[in-house]
Order: sequence, then structure tokens, then C-alpha cells
Amino acid sequence: MSKEMPESASHSNFKSVSEAGLDYSCYPMYLFEKSKRLGVWNPSEIDLTQDAFDWGNFSDAQKRSFLRLTCMFQAGEESVALDLLPLIDVVASEGRVEEELYLASFLFEEAKHVDAFRRWLDFVVGKREFEHLFTPSYRKIFYNELPGAMRRLMHDRSAEAQARAVATYNIIVEGVLAETGYYSYYRVIDNLHVMPGMRKIVQYVKIDEARHIAFGIYLLSRLGAENGDVVWKAIDSQLDLLMPLALSLVNETFDAMGSSPPFEMSLDEFATFAMNQFQKRTAALERTKEMSLYDILHMHSRNLALDEE
Repeated sequence: MSKEMPESASHSNFKSVSEAGLDYSCYPMYLFEKSKRLGVWNPSEIDLTQDAFDWGNFSDAQKRSFLRLTCMFQAGEESVALDLLPLIDVVASEGRVEEELYLASFLFEEAKHVDAFRRWLDFVVGKREFEHLFTPSYRKIFYNELPGAMRRLMHDRSAEAQARAVATYNIIVEGVLAETGYYSYYRVIDNLHVMPGMRKIVQYVKIDEARHIAFGIYLLSRLGAENGDVVWKAIDSQLDLLMPLALSLVNETFDAMGSSPPFEMSLDEFATFAMNQFQKRTAALERTKEMSLYDILHMHSRNLALDEE
């Protein structure tokens, strides 16, 4: 049954001024502390001069491939930035102030990712329209499935709806697709020793999103511990729906490259990598199923620092 949006527009108390105060030992605050230390980087300070030079030396096929990857990140980062607010509102309405504090840094980081990739496009490629580069599966995920799952939380705040939203956002979009994208970037940048500016961008984004994925696994685990099988079934159902789309996106991306993909890339290599990332995330979730709610809330003290996996 859906848990509707609360009608009350008032607060009965504030946790931060209660005797208990904030729970600095909980996992969201552990991630928040890491964000304060590691998430403070400025896209406008990254030098892209060498990237522009390297771009000029790419073949047309290499340019098309690298540009498609970058534009998928650009729109994907904008999508996740646009679609995070309903989740923030849900945890705020439930009085989970520590989770909201972390999610505030989460949204700030997503905003910087949008900024970083667009600065690279403007400086290296120039202003033009890029939306034609997106494949059908990409559009299905980022134009429909992600906003649909996240914005459902605006009227349905049930544990099942939260689980579907977080499984979409943190497990599939960030935990599978973005991770496969980083692998693609490093595969080109490190092998050819090019694009040092983009390498810095990807390095920063990857570190940020490791924390995002960790929060997603934490939140799914908390929802499961609090609500039982109904949540785990919702997670499994959503992953069963979306993982085939994620693999279709990998296939479509290679189809767009033609018979001779640049940078010595192979479909099997990237499809295998994507599936391995999926299995890694689901394995992390499985490890939490037998944990108590208290242990989930304090996972970092049990050496389950999922953001470092």
C-alpha cells in the first residue's frame, strides 16, 4: 500500500537540539564526513588545454566514440541531479536528519558533475546539439525509468517505492552504467596517455559516486531490515526489469561504432564488465540481508565500507 505524502506542514521537534543530538556513528554521517573531505573539488580549476590538443589528433571514429560516451555522462549527470530531490524530501519527511545531511552533499556533488562534463564539452568540442547521440535504451533509462521511479516518491512514499527508486538510481545507473563508463574512459585515456583533464574529472566523479553507491546499498539494506520481504522483492523486480536495458545500452553503443570499434574496444569485454559490476552490487546487498538494523546503521564499524569497494 502506498504511503501518501504527509499533509502536515509543521514540525513537532528537532533532533539536533534533543539530548541525543546527531548520531555521528551512523553510516550516513560516515559518508557525510568523507564528502566533506573528498568531495570538495572545483571543475573550473581543471586545465583542459591538453585535452583540446589531443582531441584534434583523434580520428573521426575516435571522436564519435569519445563524444558519445561524454554526452551520455553529461545528460546522465543532469538526470540524476534533477531526479534526486524526491528522495531527499522523503528522508526529510521521515525525520532522518543524518541521511538528509549526507544527501545534501550528494546533490552538491551531482551538480558539480553536470558542470564538469559541460565545461569539457564547451572547451574541447564546442557548443552544439548532442542529444541525437542517445540510443533507445539510453532514452528508456534516463528519460523514463529513472525519473519515473524517483518522481513516484512525490506521491508514493512506501518502502517499496523507495526501494525501486534507489535500485534504479544507485544500483543500475551509478553502480552499473556509470562504472562501465569510467572503465571506458580509463581504457582510452590510460592506454593512449591522453586527455589529462578528463582523467581528473572522471577520477573525481568516480570517487564521489562510490559514496553514492554505498549510500544506495545502505538505504536498500535499511529498508529491507525495516520492512522485510516486500522490499527485497521490489528490489529484485526492479533489477530484473532494468539490467537487461543496461546491457542493451552497452550493445547499442557498440552497434553505433560500426564494424571496427575504435580504441581496440570489444563488446564482450564491456558487457562482461557491466555484468560483473551488477553482480558486485547485488553481492553487497546479499551480505546485509542477515544483518540487524543496528549493524546496518553502523556498517562502517563492521569493516563494510562499501564506498571503498
